[in-house]
Amino acid sequence: MIRKVFVFLHRWVGLALALFLIIEGLTGSLLAFRGDLTRFFDPALAGAPPIPGAPKLDLATLIERAKALEPRASYGYRLPIADDTAIMKMDPRIDPATGKPYDLGFTYLALDPWTGTELKRLQHGMYTHGFLTNVMPFVYDLHKTLILNHAGEWILSILALLWTIDCFVGLYLTLPITLEKFWSRWTPAWLVKWRGSFYRVNFDLHRAGGLWLWPLLLIFAWSSVRLEPYTGAYDLVMEALLGPREYHMPSTPTVEGAPKLDWHAALARGETLLAEQGALHGFKPGEAQQLNYDSGSRRYWYRAQSDRFFPEDTSASIYFDADSGAYQSSWGTYSDGKFMTVENWLLALHMVNDPVDYLPYRIFVVFVGLIITALSVTGVYIWWKKRKARIHAKSHAASGTALHTSQMRRPASASTR
Repeated sequence: MIRKVFVFLHRWVGLALALFLIIEGLTGSLLAFRGDLTRFFDPALAGAPPIPGAPKLDLATLIERAKALEPRASYGYRLPIADDTAIMKMDPRIDPATGKPYDLGFTYLALDPWTGTELKRLQHGMYTHGFLTNVMPFVYDLHKTLILNHAGEWILSILALLWTIDCFVGLYLTLPITLEKFWSRWTPAWLVKWRGSFYRVNFDLHRAGGLWLWPLLLIFAWSSVRLEPYTGAYDLVMEALLGPREYHMPSTPTVEGAPKLDWHAALARGETLLAEQGALHGFKPGEAQQLNYDSGSRRYWYRAQSDRFFPEDTSASIYFDADSGAYQSSWGTYSDGKFMTVENWLLALHMVNDPVDYLPYRIFVVFVGLIITALSVTGVYIWWKKRKARIHAKSHAASGTALHTSQMRRPASASTR
């Protein structure tokens, strides 16, 4: 009875997930090489050093260059997408003549990180003019939101949770019904009978492919729940298994007014405070990654790379008062607990980050994305063939019943009268 319930769940949940997994598998394969493909389709986004070995501009200088290029906008934050491009999020200022935000006509400003010259202006979602230049923004948007914005994120959040559950259901259905001679009975589930019928090959590919890649399929499914956290299931399960997530967030001051520290002063202060935290917690800060100002909480946020090894958080952040420069709080300056260690691994494997950001793993992720697509296609084919067989069986049974009824109602022949 339990097995029948699981067969029912796997069939219909699999069908509900099929299109989603095909989309996510194919787009995920492309996103494994997102930076390379973005520069291939839109080479104008890549900057270059004016001379070999030229240093990049610091974050404060890049922020001031962005503000000078568009005085109607204020700097929001930097997108760490590629080393040869500084992409700055720009927020419109209020037009004093209308009392409304300026219509900038763009959202992101791409700068050459060595010279600060403008490379391109990008719309929301990194879109720009042209067909080829929008290929990778479209792929990312499709992968992240199904081109449905917030509604798509909610849909993907629910589907990711269903995918995680279906991973366990699918694994259970490959197990033998009895424990007697368990391994000999389970071995065929790992194999493909290539000389079988087309249906049998599809069935074996679906079952064996899911078994061989099951751990990675579960990792991608569960990390998808983390990346689309709207159901709340991720934190609930992880905290139950590993303990609470360690939060070290700053307080929120209520003072209003323009900050006394400009960008250069804020950068210097952030470097000093993070060096102090590094000495206290046993790490050495490296290259700066972020420098942001939050007018609502009236604080600066500075983040830099550290010399710690994965799976500890290899970057560290510092929060400080925008007027006095006083330390408020930090993030990632301590040794991560079990919760964050596991999460760092999940995100690194899903998004191809440190320490697996190497060509062999990227190629493997492309392969996994294609396998996920193939599992969905073979699953739909298996369902279609079984449904066709059931319809045929019902039709045959109905025809047999009708024939039998007509024979029972037929008048007696002349020889028996």
